Amino acid sequence: MAESVNNRHGNGLVLILLALSILAIVWLFTPFIAYLFLSLLICISTFSSFDRLAHKQSKNRAALMMTLLVTVLLILPLGYILLVSGIETTALISRLQSDFQLSEISRITDEIIMGLPLSDSIREFLDSSLRNNLESIAITIKDFSIIILKSITKLSSQFVFFVIITIFSLYYFYIDGPSFIEKLRKVSPLDNKINDLLLNQFSGLSLTLVGSVFLVALTQGIAFAIGVMIVGLPALFFGVAMALASFIPVLGGVLVWLPLSIYLFAIGETGGAFIIIIFGAIIAGTLIDNFLRPVIIMKLSSSMKHQSPLNHTLITVLSTLAGIIKFGILGLFIGPIIAAMSITIFDIYQIQFGKPK
Repeated sequence: MAESVNNRHGNGLVLILLALSILAIVWLFTPFIAYLFLSLLICISTFSSFDRLAHKQSKNRAALMMTLLVTVLLILPLGYILLVSGIETTALISRLQSDFQLSEISRITDEIIMGLPLSDSIREFLDSSLRNNLESIAITIKDFSIIILKSITKLSSQFVFFVIITIFSLYYFYIDGPSFIEKLRKVSPLDNKINDLLLNQFSGLSLTLVGSVFLVALTQGIAFAIGVMIVGLPALFFGVAMALASFIPVLGGVLVWLPLSIYLFAIGETGGAFIIIIFGAIIAGTLIDNFLRPVIIMKLSSSMKHQSPLNHTLITVLSTLAGIIKFGILGLFIGPIIAAMSITIFDIYQIQFGKPK
């Protein structure tokens, strides 16, 4: 009897120490969590290529080659974009904070409403509705824009640190990833069936998220750059801006094409404004975002046994915005993964404890 009590106390103490050690390691690695998470997503998304390479040569050499390849094709371009964006957004933040004039926004809004082919009654309704809510709408957009811009600026100021940590982590994720997963399977109290479901879901979600985000961003950036080029504005800058903004489904592109079209309307470039709206709202925002994105997600998630949670637009949008607010620009990836894995946990609960149909 005494021995069983001692065993229970011993097991309880081990569990407490385990929980404390997990909390301590998470607290210790807090400054690196976003970088480690990004490295993990990239590793999982490209692990099949690494595995094929590792069959032809040593694991260390294959890991080095894959890390260099991913660095050149993905990490350095992403870091460079963030660096350049940070330089540009520093000045933009300053202008937003110092030159934010509600009267000027009201004047531009009036000019746009007057230029629209609408009846007088509809114009009056729009004008009164916007005037009543203009201040709150403008301040909300300004504050959220500053949050995103500050996040980009902060990450760009840590450019070298970001690149070093991401590359270093990626290399060791390739080498030690399989053994670490096997160790997790052994210490997990869950059945191997549940462990495999969790791991497969996380792997599939990582591949789907990284693949869909970058493919959609590239497509939207190129499409919008063509429209901007027709108007005669800097195509590279606005193309990159649209690509970065499109990481946020549905709402992201609006942050680029809407202010630009409003600006063109305000200076009398009505034709250019309509071109921006066509390429931004219709081609990039509707055709690519609402039709191409689900197709890409469906193709990439075809290996998953269940429907990808990333197909749920509302969850993806809200988790992306929450991720940005919580983790900064890298929350674009972290937020949707956390939300999607939470949905997976609910699926597991249903498998374990749900009523049979």
